[in-house]
Amino acid sequence: MLMLQGVPSLTFAIGNGTKGVLLSQAQASGPRQFTPFWFSVEPVDTLAVRSSPVFLNCSAHSEPPARVEWKKDGTFLNLASDDRRQLLPDGSLLIPSVVHSKHSKPDEGFYQCVATIDSLGTIISRAARLTVAGGAVGSIKTVPVFTLGTWT
Repeated sequence: MLMLQGVPSLTFAIGNGTKGVLLSQAQASGPRQFTPFWFSVEPVDTLAVRSSPVFLNCSAHSEPPARVEWKKDGTFLNLASDDRRQLLPDGSLLIPSVVHSKHSKPDEGFYQCVATIDSLGTIISRAARLTVAGGAVGSIKTVPVFTLGTWT
């Protein structure tokens, strides 16, 4: 652990797999120490299938462990009362059955993982887009198939 004397405290948000360091003050007038705090895994753009499960992966490397939350389209998800989405122990987000219809697309959007250590600060992951393939049942269109022949 690197110790510095007389360096001001620094906090910043990072993303895209970049390692960051937060500087915290060990004592009011004593030395300050660097504390590693970064995302070891960030969510990626994902194509999901309606009614199937989807995982958005996230894992923050830190000591002490970070509190992980999720945002969808810039708004924090209330996962404690959400019966369709679950926060997994590693910080990943699970949607057991993706909802998608012609008039309702509550799972599509941009998701971000937010990791916080109260004594250090917060880091925010890249925004990952969740897209759902297919529409409502009965909306599948047939496509004509052409067979190529040989010229003689």
